[in-house]
Amino acid sequence: MNSAQLVDHGSSLLDRLTTTQAQPPWWLVAGAAVVALLLVGYTPVWRITRNVVTIAHEGGHALVALLTGRRLNSIRLHSDTSGLTVSSGKPYGLGMILTAMAGYPAPPLLGLAFAALLGSSRITLMLWTTIVLLAVMLLKVRNVYGVLTVVGLGALVFAVSWFGTDTLQAGFAYLAAWVLLFAGARPVIELQRGRRRQLRGRHTGDVDSDADQLARLTHVPGLFWVLVFGVIAVVSLVLGAGLLVSDAAEVCVPLLSDGSCPAPA
Repeated sequence: MNSAQLVDHGSSLLDRLTTTQAQPPWWLVAGAAVVALLLVGYTPVWRITRNVVTIAHEGGHALVALLTGRRLNSIRLHSDTSGLTVSSGKPYGLGMILTAMAGYPAPPLLGLAFAALLGSSRITLMLWTTIVLLAVMLLKVRNVYGVLTVVGLGALVFAVSWFGTDTLQAGFAYLAAWVLLFAGARPVIELQRGRRRQLRGRHTGDVDSDADQLARLTHVPGLFWVLVFGVIAVVSLVLGAGLLVSDAAEVCVPLLSDGSCPAPA
């Protein structure tokens, strides 16, 4: 690609960022949903897919830490799909509570935000929003595996958005949104299973999950926070699915479809 082609491609990209794209056919949206369900539900593949969810999870902690005035020190992503976000500030209070709470809701809420963009036919904007978020997160990643994971995912999204056909871009974007929406609940289920194992024969103060950190900060049982995470995941999935399906399948969903639904005959 020479310089003239590069400039022309960049100009075309700018136009696509500020305009809408054609809605993909219903079979592509449905196919992306099926593939996403397999990526989340099939355990051998989930071990890979969960890396994407961990990026969103730790990104949620990091974003809320900054928004609440805490100092963000580092983000680490590990090969076992765990992660750690370290921020400094008061070890108590609203800022700490919101930061601890932000991890598990982040993937489904991000999926819901992506679904809103796709439901508004903003496919290119959704892809480049992802690239920007990954680039910003990379600034605070402090281990080699984390850097490789974030850079690799960012490179994949860039390649699809820059070189991919319209159909490939739409399929990839809808797949990403579906994965985040479907993946909201599984980590919450795994969280509770892990808590149950850890709590056997141990004191509650020894368990260090997000829910148990919140329990110590708020004096509200950890199970309550697990339920809050689960409700957010389910509500995000229902709303996000409505946004993704309504226009592509030409189904009018009140409050979600563009415009107003026609009155029944």
